[in-house]
Amino acid sequence: MAFTAAPTSSTDPAPGSDDGQGVDAPDLRLFVFALFFIFGGITSLNDIIIPKLKDLFTLDHAGAMLVQFAFFLAYALFSLPAAAIVRRAGYMRTAAIGLLTMTAGCLLFIPAAQSATYGMFLIALFVLGAGITIVQVVANPLISLLGKPRTAHSRLTFAQAFNSLGTTIFPRVGSWLILGGIASVTAASLSGAALDAYRVEASRAIVHTYIGLAVALLVIAGAVWSRRNRLNEVQDRTGNILHAFSLLKLPRFAFGAGCIFLYVGAEVAIGSLIVNYLEQANVWQVSQQIAGNYVLCYWGGAMVGRFIGSAVLRVISPGKVLATVASGAILLILLSANTSGAVAGWSLLAIGLMNSVMFPTIFSLASEGLGTRAAEGSGIIATAIVGGAIIPPLTGKIADISHSLQFSLALPAICYLIIAGFGLFARRPVVG
Repeated sequence: MAFTAAPTSSTDPAPGSDDGQGVDAPDLRLFVFALFFIFGGITSLNDIIIPKLKDLFTLDHAGAMLVQFAFFLAYALFSLPAAAIVRRAGYMRTAAIGLLTMTAGCLLFIPAAQSATYGMFLIALFVLGAGITIVQVVANPLISLLGKPRTAHSRLTFAQAFNSLGTTIFPRVGSWLILGGIASVTAASLSGAALDAYRVEASRAIVHTYIGLAVALLVIAGAVWSRRNRLNEVQDRTGNILHAFSLLKLPRFAFGAGCIFLYVGAEVAIGSLIVNYLEQANVWQVSQQIAGNYVLCYWGGAMVGRFIGSAVLRVISPGKVLATVASGAILLILLSANTSGAVAGWSLLAIGLMNSVMFPTIFSLASEGLGTRAAEGSGIIATAIVGGAIIPPLTGKIADISHSLQFSLALPAICYLIIAGFGLFARRPVVG
């Protein structure tokens, strides 16, 4: 796929051109930063919804993790179609389409609450995940193209910091709005009509939160649509989008795409367990609402690390940085799983700091040298985000079988070990 883009009011060269200068468009970068903030924040709300739905529908850990399965399954099904939409409609129009799809997903929480059935909540989350998939397929390559190629690692990491800003703010607000409404009575103590009434009433807090998000998304979609002609794009529409899979013949890209699968799965699995993990008697023994408030520390650590990492990556090899932080995550998992009290809780939360630069660094390392096939590469890599649908339920199943949340952390630790290997493998830049 050939792609050129340039601001309509500028003569700067296009991404993928021979001079390799990229596009200098500060206003568009601000829009992309906003997109990272939005889809990061909404994704992190799953960590708050999981304990709420676990209580409402008396689920085990594996059943509750179906929230992440439904949400991240959308990445497997919609990433390549999203790349195809980019080919036909361009980046900004596709972003608006993604935002409208996210709005539809938020509004589906209304019938989900009215029916008070777990399946309907999963459908709403799936549609919401589809919209976020489309937006993310647009945002990752676009921020890389809007600037000089040599600073792409740093720029994508800086943009991901806004993603983490969203994941820091949204859980705090979500915990107050969603978990704050949990009464002393639990679904496990009710049955029949009383249980149905409780589920409908308790679901309203979720609905109100997502209706507010739907309104905000509509406003943002309108703003993005108003900039739909900001870039002049020439798309090569020949060939089948499935041709993108030929990129997997490149060892570096294939290894990187696999690591995105593992990273997202590990990050989501740990984030999803935080509330229940901190509730344990041998950790902090706190309520769901209090534990929910600390989810922001996990995502906040990622935000701080990304702002720092955007500077570090300008002077240190991205591959070496990736190997270092992945090793740090493994050490923190071992520390948390083999201690108790404050140390166990804070070491788990500190994994967020290690996660900080992983996604943008893996993405940019894997995408080096793709040139005009950047959008296709983004579609494949976004498909790999389906790891968030696979690894969390497996982690939950391990917890159920072993009766130990600590032991279940072994699976994320293995994921980080492989990621550290990719960092060493890709520590040298692509030549030519």
